[in-house]
Amino acid sequence: MPKKKALRVVKNSGTESSFDQAFTKPNLNLIEVMSKQQVIHPMVKLQRNVSSLVDSNIIKPTDSIWKIALLFGNEWQHWKQELLDFGFSMQDPVSELLAVEAWDEE
Repeated sequence: MPKKKALRVVKNSGTESSFDQAFTKPNLNLIEVMSKQQVIHPMVKLQRNVSSLVDSNIIKPTDSIWKIALLFGNEWQHWKQELLDFGFSMQDPVSELLAVEAWDEE
């Protein structure tokens, strides 16, 4: 019966392995900070995208929400439904979307 061999990791010329490098003190601090961050609500991401469009003068705050449909392409059906679920109509001005401070799921 053949003998099984143990796998050994040998460091080359005293350099750290990529595994060792990943778990340095600064990286561990970053991992700790990331684990404490809150997850951003998807509607906040939409707000940021729409705000960027307004800042770039692609749309105006007074434009109706339906105008962003052309810019969101295939994703629009999802965002339209989300907006409707939160009580928006497609005729509401973009400024109303940008004015929301908190997105509460009921």
